[in-house]
Amino acid sequence: MNTKWLIKDAPNLDKVEALKKEMNVSEVVAYMLVQRGITDFDAARSFFRGTLDELHDPFLMKDMDKAVDRLNNALEEGQKIMVYGDYDVDGTTAVSLVYGCLSQLTDLVAYYIPDRYEEGYGLSEKGIRVAHEQGFSLIITLDCGIKANDKVELANTLGVDVVICDHHTPGEHLPEAIVLDPKRKDCSYPYKDLSGCGVGFKLLQALIQKNQWDETPLLADLDLLAISIAADIVPVTGENRILAQYGLKQLNENTRYGIDTMLNLAKKEKPLSFTDIVFTIAPRINAAGRIDDAKKAVRLLTSKDEQEVRTIAQTIHDYNEERRALDKNITEEALAAIEADSNFEQKCTTVVYDADWHKGVIGIVASRLIEKHYRPTIVLTQSEDGETWTGSARSIAGVNMYDILEQCSEVIEKFGGHYFAAGLTLKGEHLPRFIELFDEEVRKIIGSESLIPEQIIEKELPFGHLFNLGESIYEVPRLMRVLKQFEPHGPENMKPLFVARNVYAHGAKLLKDEHLKMKVYQPDFQKHIDAIYFKCPEALDIVTQGAFDMVFTLEENQFRGRTTPQLMVKDIRPHQG
Repeated sequence: MNTKWLIKDAPNLDKVEALKKEMNVSEVVAYMLVQRGITDFDAARSFFRGTLDELHDPFLMKDMDKAVDRLNNALEEGQKIMVYGDYDVDGTTAVSLVYGCLSQLTDLVAYYIPDRYEEGYGLSEKGIRVAHEQGFSLIITLDCGIKANDKVELANTLGVDVVICDHHTPGEHLPEAIVLDPKRKDCSYPYKDLSGCGVGFKLLQALIQKNQWDETPLLADLDLLAISIAADIVPVTGENRILAQYGLKQLNENTRYGIDTMLNLAKKEKPLSFTDIVFTIAPRINAAGRIDDAKKAVRLLTSKDEQEVRTIAQTIHDYNEERRALDKNITEEALAAIEADSNFEQKCTTVVYDADWHKGVIGIVASRLIEKHYRPTIVLTQSEDGETWTGSARSIAGVNMYDILEQCSEVIEKFGGHYFAAGLTLKGEHLPRFIELFDEEVRKIIGSESLIPEQIIEKELPFGHLFNLGESIYEVPRLMRVLKQFEPHGPENMKPLFVARNVYAHGAKLLKDEHLKMKVYQPDFQKHIDAIYFKCPEALDIVTQGAFDMVFTLEENQFRGRTTPQLMVKDIRPHQG
């Protein structure tokens, strides 16, 4: 409840009025579209119902022609191909996509995912040597490799060619390989924010176009793209939005057996949203690599053997239960360490470490710590060699974690990642200096005010504006049905947050002593609307003392076969009058 409420700048109201008339939509919908840069019918049509024809030509990506020629050469000459991917969701879905496609074209393809604990992130020396020893002529990396200059040099020395498909920010010098990465400075590909799986998809799309093959089987795997886009928290705009829309449709209507089995074990029903991917599917796929072997996730996503799939799904389900227990215990220990740090309040960052923490869950723990202490956070555990520490970093709005780690690179062995999430390894002797330097670099960017979470609000929305004349509060209003089409939500198209002021509660009570359930109304709209505020029992005192303001999202509540509108409260404060 200690958050800053920031209402987005109002868009050009003349454009709002023009779009409202052109599309015959409400002012609220037109307002939000213009806020997203959508100002005419064609742009709105593309936003709501983009088509696969709008995807960019894959050959616009730098070196795509070289990558396709090299892959075609391997297929024509019967060379062995290794599909190599990271062990997270983006990596395993990318491997599943590319391996699944290539295995229909050749028997001489296999996949390799490094062991999180033995090899660590990215292209490993062991993986390259395995490729060489087993006679692979070509390695295709997915979601990794863009900074693996030394590993690619080893592969070149051993006579193994490498095609890199990555979406991370390159270093100063590219590896001596064929490199597909829209973030290359010399790459003019129009969309820069593909997931790792997305780059793999563009390679396959280009291969199919070059050979004039049927694209239908590839499009049947767009569910993997949707999972990667949701889990890797890349922007849900442009090309990603189209891939996500079609992929989510595929996920719901033609669910692959492995996902379906996993959902049944999780007692999760369809239809699935992006939120369901993030909180139900992604943690379970991730659990395979966090606890044991990420190759199990690929087998779950690609196997046609129903008995094998059921066995793997149960194993991964059990891994996820173990992961949750580890997450809970380590989070408690990390919070205790923060509590014991007498200087913590003077810092702009959180860095905690313990030699015995499980490497597979420290990224999750870092996210949990930000929920409690809103600041850039790193959680470290000791590597098996006993000399280095491996960490997961998570950031907050306004702080690019990748850039910060780059400023600290003098005391880091290696690092990689994105704006909000990264990984790093450093020597134990450099740990004290790194903690100081990390805080110094973050302090240059943010002040104490930035350490308060923000609620980014679309606009003020009085309750009376939710319903058209004659609409019942017991039925989902047209506005909510239209706003549902703004999905899928993610970075740069977040779930819309609204604020309502001078609100009163009726029948407020706590469920299970922690969830606030109530009906809400305003003086000029006396009808009572259902609202719920999860995990904030202290809000009961505010809503029972009189008028309050609240930030909320619009949701649907399904109960006994009936769907009704419900406001999901995100923050509450007393009304200031």
